[in-house]
Amino acid sequence: MRGRLDRHLTPYLFVAPFFAVFAVFGAYPLLMTLWMSLHNWHLINGAGDWTGLDNYRELFTDPDFWNALGNTLSLFVISTVPQLILALFLAALLNTKLRGRTFWRAGVLVPNVVSVVAVALVFAQVFGRDFGIVNWLLGLVGVDPIDWPASVWSSHLAIALIVTWRWTGYNALIYLAAMQAVPNDLYESARLDGASNWRAFWTVTVPMIRPTILFTTVVSTIGGLQLFAEPLLFESKGASTGTGGSDRQYQTITMYLYEKGFTLFDAGYAATIAWVLFLVVAIIALVNFALVRRAVASR
Repeated sequence: MRGRLDRHLTPYLFVAPFFAVFAVFGAYPLLMTLWMSLHNWHLINGAGDWTGLDNYRELFTDPDFWNALGNTLSLFVISTVPQLILALFLAALLNTKLRGRTFWRAGVLVPNVVSVVAVALVFAQVFGRDFGIVNWLLGLVGVDPIDWPASVWSSHLAIALIVTWRWTGYNALIYLAAMQAVPNDLYESARLDGASNWRAFWTVTVPMIRPTILFTTVVSTIGGLQLFAEPLLFESKGASTGTGGSDRQYQTITMYLYEKGFTLFDAGYAATIAWVLFLVVAIIALVNFALVRRAVASR
C-alpha cells in the first residue's frame, strides 16, 4: 500500500519545485500587481484608497498612454519587419557552403551578447547632432545635420536601427537551425524539376520553416511591445526620467510605466499599465499558439 502511494506521489514531488517557484515569482507578483491597480497606491507610502476600475478608465482616456502606444507600435513596425527579413536572408547565406561559416555563425550573435547599455550609448554618439558619424556622412552629400532625438521620425529610426542591429543575428540563428532540419530530398526534387536556388528557397525553405517564422514574428512582437532599454538609454545626456524626449516623441508603454511608477511614484497607475500590457501580450501569445498549430497541421 505504501509503495503504491509512493509511486503516485513521486511525480508530483518532482514537479513541486517548479510550481513553488512559479507561485513565488510568477503568480504572486501578477496578482499583487492586479491588486495594486485597483488602489490609489503610492510607491513609498503604500496602499491608499480603493479605486476599483478608476485607474483603468483614466488610462483609456489618457493622451500620454495613447501616445506611448502609438510610439510602441511605430518602433515595432520599423524595427521588427526589417529585422526578420534581414535575419531570414542572413540565415540562408549562413546555410550555404561559406568559407569560415562557423566563425560567421558565431559572429552574428555578438551584437546580442554585448551589453545593451554599451550598445545604446555607442549608438547615441553615432547619432549625435554635432559630432555623430551619421551626420558627418550626411554632410558629405550636402545634407544638414539632423537632431536625431528631437523629432518623432528621426528618433524612431535611430532606435529601430539599434534594435535591428541587436536582434537580427539572434533571429538568423533560429532560422538557420530550422533550415538545417529541412530534408535534402526536397531540394533534390526541386533541382530535378529545374528550380533555381532562389526558387527553391521560396518554394521549399520558406514553407518548411513557416512555424519558426511565425514563432519569431510573435516573439519579436511581444519584445517590441516591451521595448524599454534602448529608448530609455537613448534619452539625451543619459537622463533616465522615462519621458522619451522633451515632447514624449519616443516614449514607449514600458517607459510610461517606468515614469509613472518610479519617477512620479504612482505605483497603482503603473500597475494598471502593466496589466493592460500583460493582457495584450497574452492575447498575442494565444494567437501565436493558434497560428503555429495551423501551420504545423498544414505541412
